[in-house]
This record gives sequence, C-alpha cells and structure tokens, in this order.
Amino acid sequence: MTNAALRISEPVLPVAEEVAQAQEAARALARFVAETPQGQLSIEDSAHRMHVVLPRAAVLLLQGILREMAQGHAVTLIPVHAELTTQQAADLLNVSRPYLVSLLESGVIPYRKIGTRRRVLFEHLMAYKRVEDAKRMEALNELTRQAQELNLGY
Repeated sequence: MTNAALRISEPVLPVAEEVAQAQEAARALARFVAETPQGQLSIEDSAHRMHVVLPRAAVLLLQGILREMAQGHAVTLIPVHAELTTQQAADLLNVSRPYLVSLLESGVIPYRKIGTRRRVLFEHLMAYKRVEDAKRMEALNELTRQAQELNLGY
C-alpha cells in the first residue's frame, strides 16, 4: 500500500443521485449481511473480467459508509494509525482547535511534535472520545433516573 493510499481523504459529500444509489445499495447490503452473517461479498464484473472477494470487515465498513451516504452525510475514511493535525483532530471531536490544543498541552490526549507542529494519533483521539462519551452517557442516565424519581414525565 502506498503512502498516498494511507492519507486522510477529504470528506466526500454525496450529491442527490449518489444518495439515491447509496440508499439502494445500503438496503441490498443490509439484506446480504442479515442473510449471510459469516459470509464474504464477492463482486464480479464480466466486462472487465474482474473478480474481487471482500472480507467480512470490509463489508461491514462498506455498509456503514453506504448508510451514512444514504442519509446525505459526508464520509471520510481514516486509518487507525493516522496522525492528524490539530485542526483535523478538533474537527473530528467537534471542538475548537484552541480547546483541543489545551487538551494536548494538559496531557489529556497524547501527541508528538514535528518541528513546531503537533500531531495526534487517530487511535489516541478515539480513546479520549470513548471515555468522554461514556462519561456523558453516565451523566445522562443519572439525570434520567433523577427525573423519573421526581415524576417529571420522562
């Protein structure tokens, strides 16, 4: 695999025709996954004499991509070992770049410097996100519990 293939791609925002195609493909792939839980997907193109077998993990990843595109969402693919700029990392967390830098500088998220530039491993960023998401869910569950105890109609 070349370095170019490992670069973080720009988000792909589907146009209306692609959304419709993605909806149809997502439904078909969902049926395939439901009917063949351990199977691999085989793609054949007789015009070009090409035959490709996708491993199960790739099929599930493709299903997720199609599901997002079918909703008109932008999609990007990032390798787990990718190093992100602070702006890319901030965008993924949906926070400002200065806030992300404060997380890096305080040691909450590991990073390395290349010259004067900070780089964050995608896997470290996702580990931080999982912890924060779990904290948010815990707080939400606690608020829900309190609301139910107080008969607030939730």
